[in-house]
Amino acid sequence: MLWNQLDQTVILGWDFYGSVIVFVVLVALAVPVWASIGAAAILMLVWSGALPLSLVGEKLFTGIDFFALTAVPLFILTGDVLVRTGLSRKFLDVAEALTQFAKGGFGSATVLVCGMFAAISGSDAAGAAAVGRMTIDRLVESGYPRPYACALVAAGACTGILIPPSIAYIIIGLVLGISASTLFLAALVPGIAILLSILATNIIMNRLYGWEGGGNVSMGEYFSRLWATLKSGWYAFLVPGIIFYGIFSGRLTPTEAGAVAVVVTIIMGFIIGTLKLSDFPAMLVSSAKVNGVIVPIIAFSAPLAEALAIIGVPQGFVAAATSVSDEPVIIILMMVCILIAAGCVMETTPNIVILAPILKPLADNIGMNEIQFCIMMITALGVGFITPPLGLNLFVVSGLTGESILKIAYRAIPFVFFMLIVTLFIAYVPAISTTFLPEIYQ
Repeated sequence: MLWNQLDQTVILGWDFYGSVIVFVVLVALAVPVWASIGAAAILMLVWSGALPLSLVGEKLFTGIDFFALTAVPLFILTGDVLVRTGLSRKFLDVAEALTQFAKGGFGSATVLVCGMFAAISGSDAAGAAAVGRMTIDRLVESGYPRPYACALVAAGACTGILIPPSIAYIIIGLVLGISASTLFLAALVPGIAILLSILATNIIMNRLYGWEGGGNVSMGEYFSRLWATLKSGWYAFLVPGIIFYGIFSGRLTPTEAGAVAVVVTIIMGFIIGTLKLSDFPAMLVSSAKVNGVIVPIIAFSAPLAEALAIIGVPQGFVAAATSVSDEPVIIILMMVCILIAAGCVMETTPNIVILAPILKPLADNIGMNEIQFCIMMITALGVGFITPPLGLNLFVVSGLTGESILKIAYRAIPFVFFMLIVTLFIAYVPAISTTFLPEIYQ
């Protein structure tokens, strides 16, 4: 129905349909997403005559000519250095000490360390890989079924794009022209809410099935172990401390905070003797591979957005959606469903590049705060990381353990359910996204 309305509102010809078909076919043939988006964008521009082909190269350059974009490789590199130096294990030790009193404590510790790692790397896949290597076997030893242990790590790692600093918020900020620092402030409460929903889900599941015992520790034992753990690994928390203080105090931009985090992590690695000069080539190559996927997609977002705007797709989508219903409640639910469906079949970066310019006018039309829209979009897309058929985190933990993706996805259903509840709260309650923002954004 919506598609028919869109087709009637905007004269969509071969320039649009042909480009969509090309994109779908290329993705189905396993062509890299950035190349698929690039081909579709160029064909749309050529067929519609929206932009001379000679200017496409210039548009590609301007699409990535942003100082703020430098933060992306810096946060990715920080995550790689963190794993290489072994500092990520200090986070696990502290998380385990914090949750030792609870039944299902190590499962909760796993979720907490995912959140800690997210507060540094800003990447969900990196978090799933790093935390999965440290925890999945221990979770199984603690009594959890292996598919559930994989699902727990995959769900916890979703916080990689939800808890600031997040690469996804940097990208959507660039696409929509919104300050990444502002989005980081807005994402703090929603990110923690998602983390708590995953923690609560694990506690409920553990109580239902009795997988993990424990929790019989006295107050004296609890604080003694916690103090000993903090005393031996306090320096690991300098990195997230610098990032959070620098960004949220306004003293550092996200790019500057990323640069400082890299330098501090490298220095600590040399001081504790876990990092050598010979480690640098592997770390740089690993970071470059991730950046080689993200940056080209961002580059092609400029010509694609211009082509869509000239054809009139965003404006037509607004008219089509409001012709179905002009109730904000229905429109918001429609956007959430579109985002969750998109997150199930495609990664976050291309979804942001394609959908943000289309859905943003619709959010504006119903009076939704642009900050709330961004938080809602990233949170809804984040659910897709543990939802088939793509479910990037599912593939990561499956690759680590050899466990069936379908078995992991089945065990992830409770996490998806509670994350969706939080997503709906974020979509309908603006205060959740504007708690720490200046009054101008509220």
